[in-house]
Amino acid sequence: LRKLHSYMFSIDRPSFDRDKIIFYEDRSFQGRHYECSTDCPEMQNHFSRCNSIRVDSGCWVAYEKPNYTGYQYMLHKGEYPDYQRWAGFNDCIRSCRMVPPYNGKYRMKIFERSDFTGQNLELNDDCPDLNERFHTRDISSANVMEGYWMLHEHPNYRGRQYFLRPGEYRRHSEWGSTTPTIGSLRRVKELN
Repeated sequence: LRKLHSYMFSIDRPSFDRDKIIFYEDRSFQGRHYECSTDCPEMQNHFSRCNSIRVDSGCWVAYEKPNYTGYQYMLHKGEYPDYQRWAGFNDCIRSCRMVPPYNGKYRMKIFERSDFTGQNLELNDDCPDLNERFHTRDISSANVMEGYWMLHEHPNYRGRQYFLRPGEYRRHSEWGSTTPTIGSLRRVKELN
């Protein structure tokens, strides 16, 4: 299944003229910059650090490391004059992925243990405090049936972020987490 997720992420989709993100080396949109309008698995050749971002259109996930790994940051249309504005832990962005436009329903089932076992809960809306609703913060597997979702390490959409596309995630490492701790989750919706 790990190969399936890698394959899903590498599918080339048509570029939407309206979707564009610009990465700047310095704060307040200064210094060298790189414009991107499609998924980019390796951006190190374009800039050495990233201290500000402008999202002209679309919804994007920026990643700390190449090939869509490391810390993940959800970016909607707007300006981010320094990395703290996108909840960044440092000035390192090495890959990015466009979130396709989506207007359908949202449905996801989360599980307390790996391989879709243990206590489970089906969701179709945002959840600011998972412990209050699910009575645990350990989410070890998930089945995203419809829509795009963002998991957050802490309640109220704070802490590390994990982007989930439709598909099965048999263990938390498949969405990039080193622990099963999740405090909140929400649907990814374009805010244009």
